[in-house]
Amino acid sequence: MSVFRRQLADTRPLSEPAFRRLWLANIVTVIGAQLSIVAVPQQVFQITGSSAYVGLTGVFALVPLIMFGLWGGALADALDRRRLLMITTLGLIATAVLFWLQAAAGNQNVWLVMVLLAVQQAFFAVNQPTRAAIIPRLIPSDQLASASALNMTVMQFGAIVGPVSAGILIPVVGLDTLYLLDSIALLVTLWAVFRLPPQPVEGERRSVGLRSVFDGFVYLATRRILLASFLVDIIAMVFGMPRALFPQIATESFGDPVSGGTALGMLFAAMSVGAVLGGVFSGWIPRVRRQGLAVLVCVALWGLAMVAFGLFVAAASPGGSAWWLWLALIALAFGGAVDMISAAFRQAILLDSATDEMRGRLQGVFIVVVAGGPRIGDVAHGVAAASVGTAVAASGGGVLVVIGVVICAVAFPAFLRYTVRSAAERGSKG
Repeated sequence: MSVFRRQLADTRPLSEPAFRRLWLANIVTVIGAQLSIVAVPQQVFQITGSSAYVGLTGVFALVPLIMFGLWGGALADALDRRRLLMITTLGLIATAVLFWLQAAAGNQNVWLVMVLLAVQQAFFAVNQPTRAAIIPRLIPSDQLASASALNMTVMQFGAIVGPVSAGILIPVVGLDTLYLLDSIALLVTLWAVFRLPPQPVEGERRSVGLRSVFDGFVYLATRRILLASFLVDIIAMVFGMPRALFPQIATESFGDPVSGGTALGMLFAAMSVGAVLGGVFSGWIPRVRRQGLAVLVCVALWGLAMVAFGLFVAAASPGGSAWWLWLALIALAFGGAVDMISAAFRQAILLDSATDEMRGRLQGVFIVVVAGGPRIGDVAHGVAAASVGTAVAASGGGVLVVIGVVICAVAFPAFLRYTVRSAAERGSKG
């Protein structure tokens, strides 16, 4: 029994009251946020009847996420982070309330919904790097990977429960109630942020202009370990994220109707299910010291999982079978698990390696990479599938991921050798 318990998630970070409050609040607010993520495109489709307008929501969400993600990182390095979290959380609550009011009033102006979405994402883009930059001040550095795993498990849990709940609730209570639930859920986060200790700026006062953002990129370019961690994530997401192929695969390979069906939903949920399981059974993470090597191995395994996924899709074509569908889902779930572990290690490396005055800006870059990489991957896989088919596009992308990992290991030997510091080394840091 004790051996099994050691494999479960390391919960030591939850012994720190401030982190525990933030984490518990996140369970509620992530589900609430996922309700809105479903509600916004659904409302846009109800107003316009056009998938093109629904697709346009991606532009209105991504542009402010990139712009304010980078600037938000600079703000997090120049201002009291607790105060900045308070402001952005209040902004998120205000936009959720406005979403509720316009839906309850029967709004039929799609551009009002688009603008509210852009404003919401701007607040979110500042909030997230600020929240992440605070964590090293709340818990010991040897628990950063475990804290990241706990946070990502909650995010993936919300990605499963939120959309399912939204699908059940929309016909019963309507879109306006989903927006209201999101705004109420955010009050829990506001309480957790209010209870945080002050997070003043360390050192001299810093600017928050473009020069500050540029300084963050210069810092990143000179830190090869951090640069490698971002590069391997970009490789994994651009070449190895086949989600844009799921609708075509569900229809052509697994027999779904063109309008969508069970297979489509299962394909989209599989990675999140795997990520949650990876988080639940992440108790071994604190025992891994060669974190750079662990990231490379996990990303390579992600690539191999996508190779297997493509092969199972090819075997099922045409018409599909339940057997090949389940094998494809297992491959995606395994990929989601190793991706979650990789992300936990990468986040720990970033938070521990970066200096405090740069953590916010690097978290801003992290947000941009996480948001932008999969979207570039959507384009790449869509173009590839049009030329060589879905199965080859998925498997070929996985092969490119493995090749990219090998190249990174050769080009960045310091990252390959990166080892988390021992307790004695951490004690002698200062």
